[in-house]
Amino acid sequence: MEFAQRIDWASAGWERLAPNVGRVRLPGLDCTSGLVVGEDAALLIDTGSSLREGVRLRADARALLGAHRRVTHVALTHPHFDHVLGTAAFAGVEVYGAVGIDALFERGAEALRADAVRYGIAPDAAAEAVDVLVTPPHRVCGEWTLDLGGGLTVLLANIGPAHSGHDLAVLVPGSPEIVFCGDLVEESGEPQAGPDAAPGHWPAALTRLLDLGGEDAVYVPGHGSAVNAEFVRAQRATLATRFGVS
Repeated sequence: MEFAQRIDWASAGWERLAPNVGRVRLPGLDCTSGLVVGEDAALLIDTGSSLREGVRLRADARALLGAHRRVTHVALTHPHFDHVLGTAAFAGVEVYGAVGIDALFERGAEALRADAVRYGIAPDAAAEAVDVLVTPPHRVCGEWTLDLGGGLTVLLANIGPAHSGHDLAVLVPGSPEIVFCGDLVEESGEPQAGPDAAPGHWPAALTRLLDLGGEDAVYVPGHGSAVNAEFVRAQRATLATRFGVS
């Protein structure tokens, strides 16, 4: 994939995970957004906590991809405000989420706005982002493959409910394979279980992540540094003990 070899991730302040895969940790809430680049298309994973962050990600993608390429697909790992409120900055893209996310957005927009304000987003900015909230037209039940061109096929896997009611993981094949976990895995703090979490299913979801990626994969959490399979197993054990499940 010749184009991917020329991407200068560091110049845009992104972490290179593979020649065609990078991620950035957004300031404030330390939320991860990822970018996967094929010959014909580019997939952004999560869009930040506000339209301002979405615009920043769009500008970063333009700098990384060049003037004649753009983000064509967006995958939302779960429906919490810090991962979805920047989506409207990407007009015309194909947006994917776990099945059921559409109904949640329709009935829960006010809760998203309130959560954003509670965690420090300015009230006007939170209201603006919720007003133009993008409901994913593509809902993943089970697994969905995206062909990004040049032989690169990315797997979207619905493995919730767990951290939320609608958790989506993204597997990027390669050596090593890269798994974007959303908040199923957190490295910079304890995993957060809000009112929409399904604690009884969470350890099993991490087992599914490990099955997807394997022992040598790089696991990219929703918050914090990339981790390995050993870290994911340890977090699975911690969650099983915390919630009293096997």
